[in-house]
Amino acid sequence: MLILYGTRHCHLCEDAEAILNALHLPFQTIDISDDDGLIDRYGIRIPVLKHDKTEIGWPFTISDVQALITNKGPT
Repeated sequence: MLILYGTRHCHLCEDAEAILNALHLPFQTIDISDDDGLIDRYGIRIPVLKHDKTEIGWPFTISDVQALITNKGPT
């Protein structure tokens, strides 16, 4: 399962969602503003996309997402 960490009204997060939607990938969105621990971890890096135990932060491309989900890591 892909998890996209971000916040409401974040244009970069919307761009990241557009990439995932273009790839027709299911994902869960988690708003970090609801959790102080997530703010500390991801606050300046959002959006962050997580798959299994691997994360990539913005900016990422379609190719980066494809590499992430095939466990090859970002390009």
